[in-house]
Amino acid sequence: MQAERVLSEHRRFMESLDRPEEVQSRLLTAILEHNAHTAFGREHGLPAVRTVDELRRAVPIRTHEALMPWVERAMDGEPGVLTADEPVVYFSSSGSTGREKHIPVTRTHMRRTFLPFYYAGFAPLLQAVPEALAAPHGVLNLWQDPTAPIARARNGQPHIGASQVDYRKFGEASAVGPGNSAPWSRIPEELAAAGPWERSYYKLRLAAEQDIRVLIGINPAMVAGLPYQLREQWPQLVEDIRAGTLGGHPHTTPNPARADEIERYAKAFGTLHPYHLWPRLTAIVVWNSGLASLYLPRVRETYGPGVQLFSAPIASCEGPAGVPVDRHASGAPLFLPGCLYEFVPADGPVTADSETLLATELEENRDYHLVFSHFGGMYRCAVTDVVRVVGHVGRTPRIEYAGRDTVRSAAGENLTEAAALRALRAACADTGAEIRNATYRLDADADADADADADGNGPGNGGRYQLAVAFAGAPAPTQAPVHAQASDLAAALATALDARLSDQSPGYRAGRRSGLISPVDVIPVHPDAFLREWERTVRAGQRPPRVKDRIFLPGAEAWRRLTAAEHHVPARHRA
Repeated sequence: MQAERVLSEHRRFMESLDRPEEVQSRLLTAILEHNAHTAFGREHGLPAVRTVDELRRAVPIRTHEALMPWVERAMDGEPGVLTADEPVVYFSSSGSTGREKHIPVTRTHMRRTFLPFYYAGFAPLLQAVPEALAAPHGVLNLWQDPTAPIARARNGQPHIGASQVDYRKFGEASAVGPGNSAPWSRIPEELAAAGPWERSYYKLRLAAEQDIRVLIGINPAMVAGLPYQLREQWPQLVEDIRAGTLGGHPHTTPNPARADEIERYAKAFGTLHPYHLWPRLTAIVVWNSGLASLYLPRVRETYGPGVQLFSAPIASCEGPAGVPVDRHASGAPLFLPGCLYEFVPADGPVTADSETLLATELEENRDYHLVFSHFGGMYRCAVTDVVRVVGHVGRTPRIEYAGRDTVRSAAGENLTEAAALRALRAACADTGAEIRNATYRLDADADADADADADGNGPGNGGRYQLAVAFAGAPAPTQAPVHAQASDLAAALATALDARLSDQSPGYRAGRRSGLISPVDVIPVHPDAFLREWERTVRAGQRPPRVKDRIFLPGAEAWRRLTAAEHHVPARHRA
């Protein structure tokens, strides 16, 4: 990756932050000039559209699922359906219905939206740690894996995650992510078809003999998972390094001195930490919002006392949202040059005719649904992410990820992920609880159980919220003191969480007062319970960048695994 390109895109972005109206208006004009005469454009009268108000009248808000009929026409070979230039690849992500998303990516979208966003996002890291780009052999890139096996859309085109893009196919060789051009990082061809779990081990094995200075993690679940992998797999790592093998194949010169060094660390400390392997690691690029804001401080300790966290850009598969410009822990200003943004207050659902606000009309400390329009054919597309305005840079709102647009309701309270997360964060501060991870589930009460869905969400006739939580720093759960410690902390957290949920949600407070909502139930689980679930998901074939934390856990089976007897400390506490 070229530093000059990173800094030029960053300067261009910074220049946009004081003039959001002008930048967004010019972008809309450019999108319409390029795509108005497509099949979608003609059907919606886009050739006559000039302003955002006219766009609002012409095009209803849709989810990606509602846009799929046009996407499918493009995949069936019809030209000019959503975009003037044809899709080259389709970005994938699991949709809210469980059906895989197909987000069309054209060369224009890549050139005008995605790549400027991508480059600009590395500027804070480059400014603080110049060697991140100057010495790519010292970067471990967990997020990008352009050589991983790829799926295909039904027309044969690649159906991939953004982390799998080979930018050289777009004529952008300089966009190859930091760490991916290092000769040592390449997984050999005979192992290329390996599954995600094996590939994640291969990355660690290859990096273990390098002087890693920067870690590109992006997804915090992967950053938290790496120390767990080292703890579980260090004997295999030592064996491979000593023999010079990778996946059973000869790969490098045997290195018994390095193997002995790693083994000494593991035996002396009872585990292997990242800082044992890479004592000169200085920076990690990672999302530091959502649940990660609660557990990353402890995770960072395993990487070394001087390691800095750099916020990763905020995006969904449908499009980019925010680009970091400074060391703010979790917020980034909107990427005005790349997407036309509209917002719907998140205190209610998004509908086709929801009234929307523009960037200059947002209020600080409010949650909003995000609606995208851009060159890639996503016209007024409502995404599942909710963002919160946490300040401004110039005249542009600074946003952070607040949660998905999922809600739960035991008694009509419509508790949002954002409110549930803020309540948990406040309750942890109230009690001093430090956690490795946590997730909520709504447990319908006996009267509602007959109508509860597969996730245990009742029809609104009552129930209680349960929180499975892995406390940080707890010893092994077979030791008796842990039970008392976890029991006391769970009791305190349950009381504080119940109060904080009432603060965040008037509906929850009313439900508690009426007795329709029972006291919140805190269930301490094994310290590694969430990491084991992460491992299970990756072993089952899911690429690590796609395995995310869940504020509301979907699926009763996952809940049963997390709270299984062999995983949890036997203590449950309700407020």
